[in-house]
Amino acid sequence: MSVPDDTTAARPPAGRRPRADAARNRAALLDAARETLGAGEKLTLDAVARTAGVGIGTLYRHFPSREDLVAAVYVAELESVLEAAGRARADLPAGDALRAWMHRYAGFIATKHDLAESLRAGALAGAAEAARTRERVVEVIGAFLRDGAEAGVLRPGLDAEDVTTAMVGLLLVTRDVPDQAQIGRLLDLLVEGLRAR
Repeated sequence: MSVPDDTTAARPPAGRRPRADAARNRAALLDAARETLGAGEKLTLDAVARTAGVGIGTLYRHFPSREDLVAAVYVAELESVLEAAGRARADLPAGDALRAWMHRYAGFIATKHDLAESLRAGALAGAAEAARTRERVVEVIGAFLRDGAEAGVLRPGLDAEDVTTAMVGLLLVTRDVPDQAQIGRLLDLLVEGLRAR
């Protein structure tokens, strides 16, 4: 009587990939889409799959449409910029942390513009609404303002919604300026206006 091979029981059923593999594929696809957009190239699903090193079927399992892929890139970028706020608050003095994070957020706005260029604006607006972008950015700005007021480097009583509106407005107005260093100078002016006197 033969003894069954225990190693076969440990393998996943044929045709099913381990969850970690699926997560790696998804991350590779998002990275490939970011890379394509960052290079100013047209976002095609075939090119993204090729760059990610996966088949087009794998891409469609994760992202059934181009809009789904772009929305996922948007959400991933948003999560990254929001996580960066926590690191900035932990690593830098209060006023400097806010300024450093605003610079990082400026990069996110540029990415958002590239994403919007690659598909109809409505789909991206839907992703932004679903991710509660504005609300979460206001929360982050509010945390920076509280830190700064407690440290005595930013004025107490500043409204996070006002500061968010000023920052976003500044970044939208300067989106296409040829002198990108101007954005940094204007963010410096904005933060300077928030400092305690």
